Amino acid sequence: MENYYSYADFMKAMAQTKKITEAEKLLNDIYLDLFLKHVHRSQQESQLLTLIDEALDNHDQKKFIIYATQLQSLNHEESE
Repeated sequence: MENYYSYADFMKAMAQTKKITEAEKLLNDIYLDLFLKHVHRSQQESQLLTLIDEALDNHDQKKFIIYATQLQSLNHEESE
């Protein structure tokens, strides 16, 4: 079974070391970048789902198609 360590766990471990090497700084930057991308993608997905729901409620087929296509594109980017 694969162990899962959260970003917070990583930061706690990093705080215990007094001298942070350049490699550790780079790893920290990578984790932060991945975390921010995940948050941004989640927000985009949530916003698109809300817009899709509104388009369905308003029987607006054009907006539904636009937002559904954007959501499909977002999901396709994640799977690559």
